[in-house]
Amino acid sequence: MYVLEAHDITKEFADGSETVPVLRGVSLSLRRGEIVSLEGPSGSGKTTLLSIVGCILTATSGRVIIDGKTVNPDRARDLPKIRRKSIGFVFQQHNLIPALTAAENVEYALNLRGMRGASARIEAKRVLDHVGLGPKADAHPRDLSGGQRQRVAIARALAGNAPILLVDEPTASLDSQTGEQILELFRKLAKGENRAVLVVTHDPKVRAVADRLVTIRDGQLVN
Repeated sequence: MYVLEAHDITKEFADGSETVPVLRGVSLSLRRGEIVSLEGPSGSGKTTLLSIVGCILTATSGRVIIDGKTVNPDRARDLPKIRRKSIGFVFQQHNLIPALTAAENVEYALNLRGMRGASARIEAKRVLDHVGLGPKADAHPRDLSGGQRQRVAIARALAGNAPILLVDEPTASLDSQTGEQILELFRKLAKGENRAVLVVTHDPKVRAVADRLVTIRDGQLVN
């Protein structure tokens, strides 16, 4: 059974009096336990597709199904709830809150998912330990390396046990060795925890850990 499905997705943006097509009938599905690498040149529609299946943007047409339930684009108020329950995001720029420690950044994500107090603090420590950052729980982002900040972002995405991880250019700002460690961590999360991982990337090294490679050009999948 697929945990994430996108069927015939189109997306158009307004540009003055014209509409610009970005996605042209894209279909993509993910199962638990697999990593899919989504590759393509800049402007091909990768990030737009990631935002649509992640319930940040709504499609112009087509359907998104998460955990067997169709996302209703006309009920925008339901989208944050779907994201909190089913989707963890790992952004290229980490998007950590500078004033909060690593643990507090993860705890804040748990607060948004409805977990608070001691339970949230315990869970934040658990997921930081899980990604190898337990000793850095009290450090602020400015005191962490790029790879460590990326691990905090991954811990934040894992908090709450979302079955789907959507990852945007996870190795773009990392050195080769750290990038390989991060990719190995994604592989363990998919295989060891039965999560579905979709990675948007320009990095060919992602192919080494991916189960499938999907290429998008000019808003269409080409394989």
